[in-house]
Amino acid sequence: MLTVIMECRDQESELAQTLSLLVSGAVEGLVSDVVVLDHGSRDGTSHVADAAGCRFHTHWDIKDILRSARGEWLLLLEPGARLQAGWIDEVMEYVALGRQPARFAPSRTYRRPFFRRIGRAVPPLEYGLLLSKRQAIALVKSGMDLETLAKGQKAFRLVSEIVPAWVAASTR
Repeated sequence: MLTVIMECRDQESELAQTLSLLVSGAVEGLVSDVVVLDHGSRDGTSHVADAAGCRFHTHWDIKDILRSARGEWLLLLEPGARLQAGWIDEVMEYVALGRQPARFAPSRTYRRPFFRRIGRAVPPLEYGLLLSKRQAIALVKSGMDLETLAKGQKAFRLVSEIVPAWVAASTR
């Protein structure tokens, strides 16, 4: 039903954190597979991905990755992002209706630091992006990264919250 895709580089602990939260989605039958696209990590990122049963790629064409996704919907996330309670039921309902792309709501617990809020756009994957595989394939071009794919996408805001990856990075 849903393929989760993440790009990373030397983000072993962040990847492990996000993957641990996706287990409940797999148990509920929502998450069918997870794809990790690696940019030359030198830490244990590949071991974490392998232990979690992810498909791990060091060289890829994004078009091929999207076509090989098992799910009819894609969830693009940053390693370190933490989906909060209730996300599984909401995403299941949302994808059943076959709507436009969607993003999670920012967690009310964490607020972007002042300098991140002023004069800077929110990074395209800070709140994730949920979109149909069909839509993604129509938008993607060879060589494109996930952030570029997510950039400029008008998206519905889900009620379920996400703690952005930068929070995990700032608490290390």
